[in-house]
Amino acid sequence: MAQDALAAHHSAPRIRASELVGRAWLNTGGEPLDLAKLRGKIVLLDFWTFCCINCLHVIDELRPLEQKYADVLVTVGVHSPKFEHEADPVALAAAIERYEIHHPVLDDPELVTWQAYSARAWPTLVVIDPEGYIVANLSGEGHAAGLESFIPELIAVHEEKGTLHRGSGPYVAPEPQAGTLRFPGKVLPLPGQAGSEGSFLVSDTGHHRLVELAPDLETVLRSFGSGTKGFADGPAETAQFNEPQGMALLPAELAEQLGYDVVVADSVNHRLRGLSTATGQVRSLAGSGVQRLLDAGPNTVDDAGEGALGELPGDPLGIALSSPWDLIYSKALGQVVIAMAGVHQIFGYDPVAGRLGILAGTGLEGLLDGAAEQAWFAQPSGLAEDAAGDIWVADSETSAVRVLRIAEGRVARVETAIGEGLFDFGFRDGAAEQARLQHPLGVAALPDGSVAIADTYNGAVRRYDPVAGTVSTLARGLLEPSDVLLDGELLIVVEANKHQLIRVPLPKEALQVDEGAAQTQRPATEVAAGEFTLKVRFSAPTGQKLDDRWGDPTQLKISSTPPELLLGGDGTSTGLNRILTLNGEIPEGILHITARAAACDGPETADGEIPDHAACHLYQQDWGIPVRLNSAGDTGLALDLRGMN
Repeated sequence: MAQDALAAHHSAPRIRASELVGRAWLNTGGEPLDLAKLRGKIVLLDFWTFCCINCLHVIDELRPLEQKYADVLVTVGVHSPKFEHEADPVALAAAIERYEIHHPVLDDPELVTWQAYSARAWPTLVVIDPEGYIVANLSGEGHAAGLESFIPELIAVHEEKGTLHRGSGPYVAPEPQAGTLRFPGKVLPLPGQAGSEGSFLVSDTGHHRLVELAPDLETVLRSFGSGTKGFADGPAETAQFNEPQGMALLPAELAEQLGYDVVVADSVNHRLRGLSTATGQVRSLAGSGVQRLLDAGPNTVDDAGEGALGELPGDPLGIALSSPWDLIYSKALGQVVIAMAGVHQIFGYDPVAGRLGILAGTGLEGLLDGAAEQAWFAQPSGLAEDAAGDIWVADSETSAVRVLRIAEGRVARVETAIGEGLFDFGFRDGAAEQARLQHPLGVAALPDGSVAIADTYNGAVRRYDPVAGTVSTLARGLLEPSDVLLDGELLIVVEANKHQLIRVPLPKEALQVDEGAAQTQRPATEVAAGEFTLKVRFSAPTGQKLDDRWGDPTQLKISSTPPELLLGGDGTSTGLNRILTLNGEIPEGILHITARAAACDGPETADGEIPDHAACHLYQQDWGIPVRLNSAGDTGLALDLRGMN
């Protein structure tokens, strides 16, 4: 295997890695790094941005590799921000602490290193060998298994050459921030007992537990979970969570029947948990603990079940979920509604029948309204049910507020109240069609039919009035508010980066603020009108083979914003190459590209076929690529779903 890697390494073009350039280094004790200081190590560049759920998945995927190969592997996070708020160095430092990132991070707010390495999507991984040459470029998530086989090959090759240097890496742990709460996520009101005032259950996300707070929002009454990151059912003292987020309170009669009254979105464990606040017992309700990458279906891409709504067959404990972020119990639907951030869909869980289902969303990332089975979401992260039974959604990556219109016990259609798309954000009050938010994470329905919004990256609480069709501002100057909750005539706001909950008044007249609109600073690709060649490169990891038992195991889905940008080549079909036709009358837009491939483990049988017992893997990446039409622009584009030299 090592000889094969050496041969491949020498036969491939030798591309020298570009220098790491940015504003500052974090997690290095203040010391700057460069490639010369990293020479002799295998360097894994992780291009990420802290708004991106897929990037957070990759951070968790890489942890075991970082621990196993600590003496030879150095991961360097290159933070290349999408949103304006993410370019704030204080916000970045808080995100590194929040997500417990234990490797050096380069702050790259101007996307200098991003462009030097031709990154086109979050997340992107680049492997640099001990001599300073690029040997792999990987897009999307799910590459840990491939790296697990690739890294030992690199180790063997460079030990033989004498170019590998073992020893500790450059990571220096920052000073920990102590407090009662640590990056709290969501808040849930609990009913009072015998006429007493109710309390509040808070997901103490950074401490991996749930905390019950008194009405003063400071006094801790009880906690649920040991406070150690992990997964374990059982009593409050020993149960374990991993970054819990949203919670839903079940109706009293239902809770008595089931033996638990709160459902918890255990986000990094990819599970739903049940909590009895009376006994402190925690149980698992749904989720296998394996991250869900595709909607449903067998290993072949063609039958992946995209857009198919309804019940997911099987035991809910055996069904993969992906970063459930918020929950509500919907009286209109009679089930727990789940903002499934990791796959850009809305799920439902029937606690009585013990069934999971998909309520809305195809699984494609973007902003598209219409019937539930056709709608696109982008990292839905907050839910609220209004008096009419409709469900409001904080759709964070599109900086949007969406609404699920409920009719006859189902999601009839999806509409957008505020927001334009993946790359449009800002801070603007006024008419809803022109208003702008920045990565909202929470919503709350108010008594007059309006909606309060935790406008997270703007550090604000906003209000949408559907009757007037306007957006106004209720409060500013907050540190990443992640949730809002109506509390009488006040709002409770979870101020995540200040590790506290506060109350904000609901004034009769909201402040009017207009700071204009903005778009992500990610540069557009100059492209020429007419015939345009798209190629997505994919190679199965060592020890895997493309799963061609049911035909071509690869697929491309292509669309554009606006739709008129593409005169031909859009739609879904097998294969990873496509000829597009770009409309020269459209000056600019976005190409939406989804690539998928299926591969299986294990040695081939004598006839070259994949054995029936082989474990199979699905690889997927979504790209939203801004383009600008220019007669001198590129006539083609090559992307890497997975590439290792």
